[in-house]
Amino acid sequence: MEAEQKAAAAQGSPPARGYRLLLPSQWAQIPLRRGTDEAVERILQEAYARLPAEAPADKIGPYKRELARRFRKAVAGAQERNGLDLYLPVKPVGDEEFNLGASILVTETVLPTRDPRASRAPSTDIAVQLLAGEDTENFDLSSGEVDGALAVRREHVAAAVPERGAAAASRRVEYIIAVPGDPDRWFVAAFSTVGGGDPRDELADVLVEWFDAVMATFRWRY
Repeated sequence: MEAEQKAAAAQGSPPARGYRLLLPSQWAQIPLRRGTDEAVERILQEAYARLPAEAPADKIGPYKRELARRFRKAVAGAQERNGLDLYLPVKPVGDEEFNLGASILVTETVLPTRDPRASRAPSTDIAVQLLAGEDTENFDLSSGEVDGALAVRREHVAAAVPERGAAAASRRVEYIIAVPGDPDRWFVAAFSTVGGGDPRDELADVLVEWFDAVMATFRWRY
């Protein structure tokens, strides 16, 4: 009820126009609407610059091409999902030079134009409906607030779908958040990881906790 009252109070306020997240320096933001090519090229060049200068050219060339292929494929897949921003860990962590085993995809959902005379369904019901429709196993659904806005959190394990580019099963956590001041817009932050090879392993558990901590830093921009 309190969340609904806050959402109602926000209706008279200017709608949020953006957001910010605090992420470690190993993670890079790739905008998916404008400036995508420039961001991709910058990140790749930074990765190439970290390669050993003494490495043989016949090894470096194929490595660079494979790195670029994997990275561009991840970005293209996010664009196909109509994403706003993609976040990837692109700097070394231990012995891993360029890890694409986890990602955060930010998207926006806009509800169809509604009849102003019709009664509106509760925001929690709308959020659950927006999250429904996928075949999942072991999913967990909860609701709360993120920076004062109604939010629904869903966690599940998604099966591998090789024909769609998902070669392995993944652990996914989604936050779907009502945009303050605009009841027809919903912000979605979706985290995905393969863990250490098993989406239910200890590494996956740690990364899910980490993403929840990241979402605690979420703030709207007006």
